[in-house]
Amino acid sequence: MRPTVHDIAATAGVSLATVDRVLNGRLGVRQKTIDRVEQAVRALGYVRDMTAANLARRRVYPLVFVLPDGPNSFMRNLEYEVRQAMTRSPHERTAIKLMTTRPLDAEAIARTLDGLDPKDVAGVALVAVDTACVVAAVDRLVSLGVPVVTLVSDLPGSRRAHFCGIDNVAAGRTAAGLMGRFARSTPGKVLVVAGSMRLSDHMGRASGFADVMAREFPHLSILGPLEGRDDALAVRRVVGAALAANSDIVGIYSLGAGNRGLVEVISARTGPRLSVVAHEVTDYSRKALAEGHFDAVINQDCGHEVRSAIRVLLARADGLDPVKAQERIRIDIFLRDNLP
Repeated sequence: MRPTVHDIAATAGVSLATVDRVLNGRLGVRQKTIDRVEQAVRALGYVRDMTAANLARRRVYPLVFVLPDGPNSFMRNLEYEVRQAMTRSPHERTAIKLMTTRPLDAEAIARTLDGLDPKDVAGVALVAVDTACVVAAVDRLVSLGVPVVTLVSDLPGSRRAHFCGIDNVAAGRTAAGLMGRFARSTPGKVLVVAGSMRLSDHMGRASGFADVMAREFPHLSILGPLEGRDDALAVRRVVGAALAANSDIVGIYSLGAGNRGLVEVISARTGPRLSVVAHEVTDYSRKALAEGHFDAVINQDCGHEVRSAIRVLLARADGLDPVKAQERIRIDIFLRDNLP
């Protein structure tokens, strides 16, 4: 059986109240008594259940989510899931605050993080741009005792506690496998459209895609990645220009957002049909799949990611490790035939 506070009290020869004061760092206990209690804790191998202790104290965890604003449909779906989590706050002992920054604005993200008071925050979850200033801001928060997790796009060089998202290199490799099969044996180019190569998820997808394409489908060469800033108008502009300048494009891999612009270009285009693989099930990509403009959409469950971020932050705030298997975000593949 696991040792209890009763065992500590008996071993140290003190009352339960004294054990409670020592474990919670309260004043009014002599150093000699503190030493006896701590010695009993070590001798018994006592491991405190911080979650139960905080539940007994009715501790509330103030959490902050930092997301990009703007029309990005996936990010708005992510925001919806954060707001759903806010409605569960009374039952989950959280107080969630949502903050937004301009999309892909690393300096704004860093300023937002630097403006947080560590005394008022138990944990932070953010969609990060992988730049030195954001890494530095995350590391400063962690050094002040505030756990940080990344959502969707990671900061692998930072001190963040956990990444709540899919394996993006594997997602890119999956996209390449699909593209090679859809494009079949026709030689040509595959246009790769990213949001920004300052996003680690986009870098990972592009890397995984290029690796498999070069090894398994050498008859297909890659054009890009071209950056569309996750903006529909910018995506429409760069894709339209690429198609006009390259008559041998046979497929498009859209590894970021802005799919409304992509659909507008390819639906108005004449000529041979393009093979298209995109990311995230949104209203636009769902319609594109249903109408045959997209062949496949690779998706991640943003609701799972938000719930995972909350679980990890609560565990870290209690000094515990998350359950890795529970926090693994799967890669989903949707075709027209299995749309949810």
